Amino acid sequence: MILAGDVGGTKVHLALYNFESGRLKPVRDHKFPAAQFATLDDVVKAFLAPAEDHAATAPSEILAACFGCPGPVRDGRLKLTNLPWTLDTRDLRTSLGIEHIFLINDLEANGYGIPELAPEALHTLLPGDPSAVGHQGLVSAGTGLGEALLIWDGKHHRPIPSEGGHCDFAARNEREIALLEYLRKTLNGRVSFERVVSGIGIKNVYSFLRDDQKMEEPQWLRDRMANEDHNAVIGTCAEDGSSPLCYETMQMFASAYGAEAGNLALKVLAAGGIYLGGGIAPKTLKTLGSGGFAQAFLDKGRLSPLLQAIPVKVILDDTCALLGAAAFAEARAAEVSGTSERAASVSFG
Repeated sequence: MILAGDVGGTKVHLALYNFESGRLKPVRDHKFPAAQFATLDDVVKAFLAPAEDHAATAPSEILAACFGCPGPVRDGRLKLTNLPWTLDTRDLRTSLGIEHIFLINDLEANGYGIPELAPEALHTLLPGDPSAVGHQGLVSAGTGLGEALLIWDGKHHRPIPSEGGHCDFAARNEREIALLEYLRKTLNGRVSFERVVSGIGIKNVYSFLRDDQKMEEPQWLRDRMANEDHNAVIGTCAEDGSSPLCYETMQMFASAYGAEAGNLALKVLAAGGIYLGGGIAPKTLKTLGSGGFAQAFLDKGRLSPLLQAIPVKVILDDTCALLGAAAFAEARAAEVSGTSERAASVSFG
């Protein structure tokens, strides 16, 4: 079996996989609240322990493990950006008793997961030229903003992690200039794209429109914001049209998202397409498809015709990073051991 993990700032999603006819087949998975655990080791041990619906999984049953994590990995070591954890593959191997353990960037894991997705797990936002082949880009707005380059080597796309979400936010119109100035004051300095295009960013834009642009926040909305998840309220009320403030918030978010997706498409010359990952895009398809995203994505001056040929697709499957981590773990373990579980699962009879 393969153990895969998607480590986020608020939750750790773990899964076990086998292979069937060359494809990853899930055995079981579970999401754990990260704040309730002192280390990743503790989360994994809780996942492998026996429970009412399954027996314990022994480390000897696991061929390899890989964890996709936010932040840059250096020499098998990573300090998480949103959790007080420092991860090291050598320590994890000793603690968990699993021979092959790998750490990769979370967007890198998503990149490896895209080829594992079923066709219905992708929603086409902009068709572009679906027959085009070449480099691709991945932009994932969730708790933060992650980005990766998917470099075409003639046979496969090779995910290259980046921290592009932390590049400077580029205001494109009068309202965005006002947003930039508002955030420079509230954040006491520099403003990155992540401060606008992310879960954090949605709340920032909402506060800007309410406090700086003086859009009305009715009492019923104020009550919901005080008692429910902020982004869920804003997204829902934008999609159903019940709140102009929420609608305008998500329109600004979608426009900035489109602009940054277009920026990445230019930087990597993403003829093969741009993918939108993360948890926000699948929940806001109506907003993303309403025009603001596309207009900002295509608005690149003399290079606009290049953008028109680039497909944009939304990843609907929230296990994409898990699939990618599992695929990476199996491939790397096969390189070391000379035996591939994926290849062995293919029947030639």
